[in-house]
Amino acid sequence: MVAMPEETVSQTPEPEKQETEMEESAKKKLLIVEDEQAILRGLEDLFTFNGFDVHSRSDGQEGLDAALNQKFDCIILDVMLPSLDGFTICDRIRKQSREQPILMLTAKNSEEDIINGLALGADDYMSKPFSVRELVLRVQALLRRTTPSHSDDKLLQINNGTQINTYDLSAKIGGKKVLFTRREVDILQLLKKHVDRPVSRDALLSEVWGYKNCDHLDTRTVDIHMAKLRKKIEKDPKHPSSIITIRGEGYLLRGNNPD
Repeated sequence: MVAMPEETVSQTPEPEKQETEMEESAKKKLLIVEDEQAILRGLEDLFTFNGFDVHSRSDGQEGLDAALNQKFDCIILDVMLPSLDGFTICDRIRKQSREQPILMLTAKNSEEDIINGLALGADDYMSKPFSVRELVLRVQALLRRTTPSHSDDKLLQINNGTQINTYDLSAKIGGKKVLFTRREVDILQLLKKHVDRPVSRDALLSEVWGYKNCDHLDTRTVDIHMAKLRKKIEKDPKHPSSIITIRGEGYLLRGNNPD
């Protein structure tokens, strides 16, 4: 069992009971899929207090049904669930929507869970036990990036000849249709904006994930997303020619094909 951290929502005052219809309509709709009841109740109270319209499920299949049949601004998804695990749910959601913000809750220090979750299309992760304050900040950050401003150009041209449609999030690579998530396209658009110049990890977290202060963040989100992108657009992901790591500075998108 994973207990909620000491920084619990029970220490916060009750939210105001009276709200206008306008306030209700402005609430962000959040789905929490978590089977540990103590954590689930705590998260429900936490996000309700922070102004969210909270929906929850404790069963994996029920969580998937809700995610596929309703519209949510963000989904918090645990990995270990009855009926269906979080990885399966994330994969099924991504097959229906590549725009849906998803944050996964992983086991403490489980590198495999983190990599699997992000590889299947989760936007971010947090490891248990977690700070409830940071969890709220992470969700709020993802929501700031839910509807990013599209570039005027429908096609994003990469130096290796790849053209990505920034509206339907797809490209034809090696004769096959390759699908991207909104977060992946946002990364490439930012790198293209600074083509041939390195973009720092903190800048990516700020501009693509919406984090206002990255100093305290201990996350491999950027690195794993870059690895995913290289698998999709590079001929040899282990020896990339388009997205280059500049040690100590960040990631660089080459503007001219070096081949």
